[in-house]
Amino acid sequence: MFLVMGITGKVGGATAAHLLAQGKKVRALVRDRSKASRWADQGVELVEGDWNDAASIKRALRGVDGAFVMLPPIWAPSPDFREAKAVIANNVEALANVPAPRVVALSSMGANRTSGMGLITALSLLEQGFRDLNLPIAYARAGEFFENFLYGLHVAKGGMLPVFYNPTNRKSTMVATNDIGAAIAALLTGPAWLGHRVIELGSMVSADEVAVQLGEVMKVDVKAVAVPRADWPDTFEQFGIPKGQSGPAEVMYEAVNAGGMALGGVGTEHVPGATSARDVFAAALRAATA
Repeated sequence: MFLVMGITGKVGGATAAHLLAQGKKVRALVRDRSKASRWADQGVELVEGDWNDAASIKRALRGVDGAFVMLPPIWAPSPDFREAKAVIANNVEALANVPAPRVVALSSMGANRTSGMGLITALSLLEQGFRDLNLPIAYARAGEFFENFLYGLHVAKGGMLPVFYNPTNRKSTMVATNDIGAAIAALLTGPAWLGHRVIELGSMVSADEVAVQLGEVMKVDVKAVAVPRADWPDTFEQFGIPKGQSGPAEVMYEAVNAGGMALGGVGTEHVPGATSARDVFAAALRAATA
């Protein structure tokens, strides 16, 4: 039995799908059973609870062979990241009292840095918070999700894909969420290990390459165009971040543009991506027209 957090999201869902495909039993911690009904239909055991409640996490951990843990995505965190700190503290308390035989924690490229990473700071705090847990823990440092470019299916019909990458030909680590789920499932079910390890997930890809692959799927020429720095706040607001609260996202992309998500961290392992941006766009287009 394996615990999967965030099963209604992309990475948690991909992890659960890969585990189920291996014939493994899966348990999920969910706040709303109705939102996870399709997983229950596939045999997933649902444990009602909240990752803001250590007791809920302890219940979900009991008797598992391994656990996938993650932080809820928050695009407009408090300046002190108190939301992430609270979830981290609950996970630490739960794992200290109900230790899982192995743990995989979703992290991010750049989480090795303790400052100047904006939103990624939350994942750095997670890695720091887990540091003293005497458990086999793997930190899955994923690159930017290709799924984050799916807005391109709607806005790139005019031949342009607006991006925060500048220059657009600079490569940084990117990965499909299906590949992240596959890597996490492999860690949970594969050979045992001792201590803590860090796995970088993804391949070095540029925004220009993403735009070309989007164009191939849409059958139009698409060019990546860097959003002017002065326009970032308004653009983030269009993506749903409340006005005046896009600072952490802006800092994150500034760090990315400075090379903060490049592969090759000291003491890390690497799992390259097997799924291209083209694959992600094509799958989304098929789903939208089915």
